[in-house]
Amino acid sequence: MSFVDRTLRRLLPVLGLAALAAAAPQQVRAEAAYPTRPVRIVVPFAVGGVADTTVRTIAEKLGDKLGQRFYVDNLPGAGGIAAARAVIASPPDGYTLTILVNGTAASVSLFQKLPFDPVKDFAPISTLGFFDLVFCTGATSPYKTIADFIAAAKAKPGGLNVGTINIGSTQNLSAELFKTAAGIDFTVIPFRGTPEVEVSLLQGNIALMIDMYATVKGNLADGKIRALASSANERWESTPDVATLQESGVANYDVVSWNALFAPARTPPEIIKTLNTALQGILADPELKKRLIDLGIEAKASTPEQLSDRLKSDIDKWAKVIEKAGIPKQ
Repeated sequence: MSFVDRTLRRLLPVLGLAALAAAAPQQVRAEAAYPTRPVRIVVPFAVGGVADTTVRTIAEKLGDKLGQRFYVDNLPGAGGIAAARAVIASPPDGYTLTILVNGTAASVSLFQKLPFDPVKDFAPISTLGFFDLVFCTGATSPYKTIADFIAAAKAKPGGLNVGTINIGSTQNLSAELFKTAAGIDFTVIPFRGTPEVEVSLLQGNIALMIDMYATVKGNLADGKIRALASSANERWESTPDVATLQESGVANYDVVSWNALFAPARTPPEIIKTLNTALQGILADPELKKRLIDLGIEAKASTPEQLSDRLKSDIDKWAKVIEKAGIPKQ
């Protein structure tokens, strides 16, 4: 072996370490640079709904904070299946995200075989917004409090009609849970959308309607309908004068709808952390919080772990309601 060969053999390990050391800062910089291109947020609802409005507002702020455009891609469909499939098929690199909602938890028990597992197929990032439900009557209704309605329902089991949107929705399942929690019986009438429920209420065809505050706030403000109770376990800033069901004597009734940001499973934890940190700051901003509370949305971030626990808890909660109500699987 020549002198040159012996020298090269001694230097190769040193050169290798030097190369690794030179590459390490570049790798760190590459990881820290996320995002380096626009990020797609797949929303399983049509344009203009409460969830869509929330996401668009927050996506704009994420873009400002992280230096890349976050854009919304609406893929509506039953159970969020189309949106979920699109995200699951995407690389777990942080450039395709999605929104899962309270309804996603209910869908697990509403479908014979949901073609995705919301717990295993997605990585939780943070909650975005929470939505209170309100129990409303017409302005000329004889029911002045939710206790009045409960008393009437007990006096005439099955004789009162309660309107919600479609079977299996959070509103519809909340009505079924109300039956059990209050120990009463009434007939739940499903409608295609909130406007149809409101018309039926104003015409006197239903005694009570249950819907998101954000969707009925216009008629509430105009005095056409009256809120008797709210569904959360404490009064919200958007409905400070509306008593909760728990305050009204319906123990343990606590229903809050939510939406949250998720990534495909196996997305690197450093990307999840980047997004969560950004959202913690964005959702704590007083101006943003006021902007959303005016729409009936309570902006609130969570840790990924808290979001995971919430999803699992709601899957279990709605499974019991669906079973008790005898709602057939789709």
